[in-house]
Amino acid sequence: MEKWSQIALRVGLGLVMIWFALQQLRDPLPWVSYLPLWTKNMPITQVTFIYLNGWFELTFGILLIAGFYTRIVALLLSLHMLGIVLTIGYNEIGVRDFGLAAALVSIFLYGPSSFSLDKFFSKRNIVT
Repeated sequence: MEKWSQIALRVGLGLVMIWFALQQLRDPLPWVSYLPLWTKNMPITQVTFIYLNGWFELTFGILLIAGFYTRIVALLLSLHMLGIVLTIGYNEIGVRDFGLAAALVSIFLYGPSSFSLDKFFSKRNIVT
């Protein structure tokens, strides 16, 4: 069971990241209201910022599901989610994202599980 718990956590969180990413890429305008005021002073538009965030979450969600650079991906995603928590504050979104960040820290601490590209490539290096 333990073997499957980390896989289920990795895939589940990856799918959550991908879902949010696709929502942002499909229609970024509603997401602008969640951005902090300082994003208005950036050299890119807030909509472009949302697109970049969407692509980040899509890419890293896919990498998380695949288990490729699992620890690095989980760490970056957890820091990303904690950044959102600090920006959004203590509300339903902040609490949800704190839970997602904690789950991502769990993946970071556990490292690559079976059925991941990390394990596949590490086995190939031992054989050669």
